[in-house]
Amino acid sequence: MSKKIIVAGTGCALADYLFTDIRFNETAFQKYRSVKSGDGGLAPGRLVFTEELEAFSGESYADIHKEITGGKAPTAINVGGPGLVSLINTAQLLSSENIEVHFYGGTGSDDTAEWIHQLVQKTPLNTTHYRRISQRRTPFTDVLSDQTYDNNHGERTFINNIGAAWDYTPDLLGSDFFKADIVCFGGTALVPQIHDSLTDLLSKAKDNGCVTVVNTVFDFRNEKKNPDQPWPLVVKSSQHNLIDLLVMDCEESLKISGQQTIDSAAEYFINLGISTLIITNGAQDLYAYSNGALFEKTALVKLPVSKKVNEDFKSNPALKGDTTGCGDNFVGGVIASLASQLSNHAKGTLNFKDALAWGIASGGYTCYYLGGTFIEKVQGEKRAIVEEFKNNYLQQIESK
Repeated sequence: MSKKIIVAGTGCALADYLFTDIRFNETAFQKYRSVKSGDGGLAPGRLVFTEELEAFSGESYADIHKEITGGKAPTAINVGGPGLVSLINTAQLLSSENIEVHFYGGTGSDDTAEWIHQLVQKTPLNTTHYRRISQRRTPFTDVLSDQTYDNNHGERTFINNIGAAWDYTPDLLGSDFFKADIVCFGGTALVPQIHDSLTDLLSKAKDNGCVTVVNTVFDFRNEKKNPDQPWPLVVKSSQHNLIDLLVMDCEESLKISGQQTIDSAAEYFINLGISTLIITNGAQDLYAYSNGALFEKTALVKLPVSKKVNEDFKSNPALKGDTTGCGDNFVGGVIASLASQLSNHAKGTLNFKDALAWGIASGGYTCYYLGGTFIEKVQGEKRAIVEEFKNNYLQQIESK
């Protein structure tokens, strides 16, 4: 009989306002283009805070927003955030298994909060600990998506308002959070008090025997503070080994490690003792490594993304949604496989290829709809779709 597994996560959760007809080479975007890193201007693939963009440009965000979007309404509004979106996907993939997935976080008391709660209630995620905690605005991000960027692979620029997330403190997690089998910290750079306490939280989780997962997001606060210095993730370099599974994209891996290439960044984290490392790189190959403590031992390898996704869009461009949430859903797929395997197998014996395949399939399928969160018509709908992508992907890499 399988062991019941509890997954608990916290981190960035917000409303995504998606604008999919933006072109980064047009005058309206170029006017607010960043000149140097951390200056508060816009840059493809990066995140900036609304107040920093206002300081950079000398204009109100309302005026900036109107100019860049042409005053148009968003193409779509969706639940977003590396913390929340990844765990929604985890819960959807595991809805038929003996596994609970909980999200801990806070919203404001506005209409956006009510809208998020209504949408999230349509998913299998347990949101008992996702509460209204502030009079500030509920966090939101305007996602500017240029689907023609990078030879039509697409890219996004993020304009974020932290809002109520300023008021989410470690005390609000409570003791139950650390009773979970797996604890996840997703995009905590956008939840400042959690991010600044990450070392203590990871240490407490490890003391309680939890498996720890961290997936990162662009850390604009530290980029602005010290644009030429590595972003701090934990207090001391040696404390990176508190993280059992670390997932970053290419730029985040370079910024946190202070290295110049993905290969050197990967070696940097491996040498610090992180058990499992994954570095994604958009439509390019991802890097993966396991020292054998959690997943089976795997030397640093490079794996391709899903060929099926690229072939589908090449033959039928109308299928394409956008790339928002691909990385978050990737993480959710990996966590789902981790939790499912832990319910039946011991640490150190888990199938790393299976986890990576679920991640790649989840991230790939996200490109077929707008936004990061997929709302199922019936329970199990998303798992059935993603599993088909996963099986196709395993055939792809076995044939290499």
